[in-house]
Amino acid sequence: MSAPLLDVRGLRSGYGAVEVLRGVDLQVLPGETVALLGSNGAGKTTFNMTLSGLVGARAGQVLFEGQAITNWHPRQVVARGLIHVPEGRKVFPNLSVHENLELGAFTRARANRGHNLERVYATFPRLRERQQQLAGTLSGGEQQMLAIGRGLMAEPQLLILDEPSLGLSPLLVEEMFALIAQLRTQGLAVLLVEQNVGQSLDIADRAYVLENGSIRFSGLPQALLASDTLRQAYLGM
Repeated sequence: MSAPLLDVRGLRSGYGAVEVLRGVDLQVLPGETVALLGSNGAGKTTFNMTLSGLVGARAGQVLFEGQAITNWHPRQVVARGLIHVPEGRKVFPNLSVHENLELGAFTRARANRGHNLERVYATFPRLRERQQQLAGTLSGGEQQMLAIGRGLMAEPQLLILDEPSLGLSPLLVEEMFALIAQLRTQGLAVLLVEQNVGQSLDIADRAYVLENGSIRFSGLPQALLASDTLRQAYLGM
């Protein structure tokens, strides 16, 4: 088996007196799509923010390509190639589509900005059509495309997608998961953090279930779906 691209060991994190993550272990291999599933309040977003350096780790270790990056500054994490597309898109509404995308290359891959911009426009033709439009005037689905495109501008080694289907229409949800499957065929490692269980498991190589800050299941999607107890207890299926 390949050495893990991301190797999280015993990660603990939280806010003030509240501990949210309680010893999380998780791995992502090169080129792998891993689904991290769980309900609201399970700790998924805190996990992403701790990996990204936005929330401090209290214990445990985050290894990326074999190097400890625990509690690195977010800019250092981005420069290393771990790119987080946050929940809620977080585009810059008063900047154009083109300007938002260029900001994705501010810390990393600046020299390849033109090439990567063309790659993003080829992946998202709608963004090319709207490149001079203010990001705040885009539809929700288009803003999500922009957020992912901005992440791709940094040439990620690992792309963390936090609830990419949240708030999208059923048709756009289908499009979003088709896009994630396309990224997988391009060899990009993806950590997909979602509440949309069925479609996440359709495209994931492996899956983890997070409940109350702890991992309750890790393994193949087929094993998770085959267990009535796990499906009912943790996925509501």
